Amino acid sequence: MLDARWDYGEAVRLTRNVRNDGTYPGLDPGAPLVRRGSIGYVVDVGTFLQDQVIYSVNFLEEGKIVGCREEELIGADEPWTPSRFEFRDKVCAARQLAVGGEMLVPAGGGGEVIRVVRDAPGGVAYHIHFDALPGRLLLIPEFLLEPPPAE
Repeated sequence: MLDARWDYGEAVRLTRNVRNDGTYPGLDPGAPLVRRGSIGYVVDVGTFLQDQVIYSVNFLEEGKIVGCREEELIGADEPWTPSRFEFRDKVCAARQLAVGGEMLVPAGGGGEVIRVVRDAPGGVAYHIHFDALPGRLLLIPEFLLEPPPAE
């Protein structure tokens, strides 16, 4: 078997949101399973296609055992920066957004998270595609975003 970074019983943290790829029973394909940042414990180690290490991880708080690739995990005690939003989350501008005096997005303007940038200067930021700017991405600090209003 390939060299595994973690062994049975070790605590690991998920670095990406995991969705059902169709192999998790009782949930539709694409349904969210475990949110990034969650901590679980390795309960099994195997391989996929003989070249990828796959860890079965028990996420106790979520009540789910999920298969994770090695690149989706870090040690539970490694540095981690939590974020308020994740990939594909809908967001709104907390206030008007302008660049060089040109108003680009009105306050409350909606958009979608395309990428989470955890190591941005000043803290977590996001690449956002705003509805008002088709085809254009903006890098927005977390404090300038809010969840969309409840429907």
